[in-house]
Amino acid sequence: MTYTPKSATPATAEANRDAPARYDVDDRQDFADSDRGLIAPFPDKLYSADGREIFDAARFDYIGEDVPAPDTVHPSLWRQSQIIRKGGLYKVTDGVYQVRNNDIANLTVVEGETGLVVVDCMASVEAATQGMTMIREHVSDKPVAAVIYTHTHIDHYGGVKGIVSADDVASGKVPIIAPGTIASFDKHAIGENVIAGNAMTRRASYAFGSLLDLDATGHVTCGIGIASVPGVTISYLSPTDPITETGTRRDLGGLEFEFLYAPDTEAPEEMHIWIPQLGALTCAENANHSLHNIQTLRGARTRDARNFARYLDETLERWGDDVQVHYGPHTWPVWGNATVTAFLESQRDTYKYLHDQALRLANKGYTPLEAAEEIELPEELGRKWFNRGYHGTLHHDVRAVFTKELGMWDGDPVSLHPHPPAEAARRFVDLIGADKVLAEGRRAFQAADYRWAAQILHALVFAEPENQAARHLQADAYEQMGYQAEGPQWRGVFLTAARELREGVQPASFASASPDTILAMPIGILFDFAAVHLIGDKAATADLRIAFHFTDSDETWTMWIRRGVLNARRGSLAPQLTVSGPKSALVGTLLQPGSADQLVAAGEIELDGDGETLSALAGLLDDFDPDFNIVIP
Repeated sequence: MTYTPKSATPATAEANRDAPARYDVDDRQDFADSDRGLIAPFPDKLYSADGREIFDAARFDYIGEDVPAPDTVHPSLWRQSQIIRKGGLYKVTDGVYQVRNNDIANLTVVEGETGLVVVDCMASVEAATQGMTMIREHVSDKPVAAVIYTHTHIDHYGGVKGIVSADDVASGKVPIIAPGTIASFDKHAIGENVIAGNAMTRRASYAFGSLLDLDATGHVTCGIGIASVPGVTISYLSPTDPITETGTRRDLGGLEFEFLYAPDTEAPEEMHIWIPQLGALTCAENANHSLHNIQTLRGARTRDARNFARYLDETLERWGDDVQVHYGPHTWPVWGNATVTAFLESQRDTYKYLHDQALRLANKGYTPLEAAEEIELPEELGRKWFNRGYHGTLHHDVRAVFTKELGMWDGDPVSLHPHPPAEAARRFVDLIGADKVLAEGRRAFQAADYRWAAQILHALVFAEPENQAARHLQADAYEQMGYQAEGPQWRGVFLTAARELREGVQPASFASASPDTILAMPIGILFDFAAVHLIGDKAATADLRIAFHFTDSDETWTMWIRRGVLNARRGSLAPQLTVSGPKSALVGTLLQPGSADQLVAAGEIELDGDGETLSALAGLLDDFDPDFNIVIP
């Protein structure tokens, strides 16, 4: 049965019609800039290896440039989406080209005299392959001389095997340059996206709207890219050439690249890149046509807003006099020295303002939520389209500064040891009465007080998850909140919540823990991944010791479980069992020890010792449901 969202209420329609008064609606420069340099639109839809259609730019035609904002979309978000939906191959400046918007991130290719340097690889092999095919057809057939990852997020390395082969990287023919040590980059790229990947993926399905239909009542781009595309192939190759100091230079493809190391900003490992011969700069994701996240809604390490400002200022100090174009791994470029420097200065001051003002109010005794309700950007910053909340929002970024600097507790004793949500909701409803809570929810909805309607009904939904009247009314409230949200991630969260309250959990469409990323894990991180599957109370009295001999690298690690904890260390440490085989087979044995018999029978692994140890291990490992509940307990 087709899902049919409701229309905007008169109150939502009026709120969205009134919103443009807060913005510089006459500023249309972004529309011209996003069209500048178009070489070719996408020639075809994007297909998976088995022939499935996974992306078609025409599905976003409902966001036409001349189509006025519908009542169900905040006009600021509609404007951003009208720009984002444009895609294809573009010339940025002499020697710099981008493929934009067949994926959530861009593919940037720099052409030197002797080869191509690829800066970030999109999220998927399919998108990156399509992008490189367009580069080969319209720009250059020179070999890839190097790949650069600007930072540790999946949409910047996931397409790497659509750019370069693993053999060319392993042989040293094509270096992969990235910020931080190789171990640190691997740790954060794999650890952030995979070890906590099940929770992150489920939350991301809300934030990025991947469970919503593509229309004006559903998904209208991700704000910094067209969409998070489901059903794609995510790859990974470890860096080979680390950048750990600002001022480091590399000659790549016949051009000089200079790097500014900017850790603990938008990602734990990140860097800015300057190409002096071309006057071209990228600040990675520390400067975008959007306010960025200080704390992501999908879930990731909290970032340092002060560092965003600090490294943007250092970039201006180093290269501000000479820069002619700024290109990013998301959205569209900025041209002209005066325009680029004004853009970077404004973004710098936005991050510093929200950081400093959050801590000012913290020092006055405000809680995170109280401060978020108070702080607004000065008009000179807030009216700039590129400072609007199309990825992060000012509201949740302010709260994130508190988290980064002061921790998870908001300072109010009542929040230090509360009852869990379902138990608190039951007590609340028992006290007030389900009928009264539902009546108050109806009153609030009819008064267009959607925030309060959703909040009061949350207690009833969590106390009585099968109460369909409460679920449907809360869905109605969330829906209107989504229609009024300027930030696409807030929109995605609210509209997906509404859909799941009405229809139940929607199947997952994306997983960060792809086979390629799991196999690419450094061995130490692989055992960390296994450790988060250990059921602590079941393992409290276990005493297991298993050695894993990785025959392809001739490494041996011993994993042991005692006191409910899984540890691992290099070497063979008096194991009860030794399992030998290539990494691909040992990954399967470690994460699914019940498969050991089949792997032995296939000749992929060998066992030496007590084989029952693997059966004992299998009984201690948890399975993760990618479709766990969010809007009901």
